Amino acid sequence: MPPKKRARPNATTMKMVGQMVAAARVAKNLTQKQLGELVNLDAETIASIEQGRRALMPNVAELMDLHLGLPGILAVAAHGMPDRDSAPPWSEEYMVLESQAISFSWYDCTVIPGLLQTEGYMRALFTHRVPAHPEEKIERLTADRLARTEILRRKEPPSLSFVIWEALLRDRIGGDEVYAEQVRHLLACMQLPNVTLQVLPFGRTHHAGHSGSFTVLETPEHQHLGYSEGQRNSKLIADPDDVSVLAQRYAMLRTQALNTEETRGLLIQLLGEV
Repeated sequence: MPPKKRARPNATTMKMVGQMVAAARVAKNLTQKQLGELVNLDAETIASIEQGRRALMPNVAELMDLHLGLPGILAVAAHGMPDRDSAPPWSEEYMVLESQAISFSWYDCTVIPGLLQTEGYMRALFTHRVPAHPEEKIERLTADRLARTEILRRKEPPSLSFVIWEALLRDRIGGDEVYAEQVRHLLACMQLPNVTLQVLPFGRTHHAGHSGSFTVLETPEHQHLGYSEGQRNSKLIADPDDVSVLAQRYAMLRTQALNTEETRGLLIQLLGEV
């Protein structure tokens, strides 16, 4: 068997640009063959570009802008095509689901959950990543993650339940100033009527989170899905049996964690130690 073709690192961006080409072509009532004739490409190549399987080259983009009556939009997209997507292709589907979910059950034992992070905390995580990110990518990743936190302020926000391991609150990621701001932000988030935060404390003889961080979310169609991330990959979990296991673990974690008032007291204590 031939080896499985790996997804391009900027596949998501290529797909988005391809959709822009297709939308502009359809608006002009052109077929793929007709557009290809205008820019000296065959219909199959136009199809590949529109489906995100082939990169749109800048010289072709300029011709398309000319013939489709666009003010340089495709040329800007082609010249600005990143080598890698801000979000890897394997997380794209989760990002869409996250933006639409009506409830979350989120356990984290590695970092503060992304939806609860401050900009300073995000930037510190991306700055000290190994191997190091270039400054431009740090800014882009920070902006993308910050945009995700708008979920908390949606007109009809989801119900969000978080359990985090105490170790996350003992590490002073970014230094004392960033740490203090992050703890204050967690306290502020706990004031939101749709947010519940609990800390799984040190010293438990056993708990249900030994297998690592995970999220269970509910879609607007009331489908429950799981999601977990590793060092270099992630997994969207749709099998009902597997999602049920995660839901059971989360329910147990909530009983093993501090309650919300105890959690608030711990956060206030930690803030006083800065």
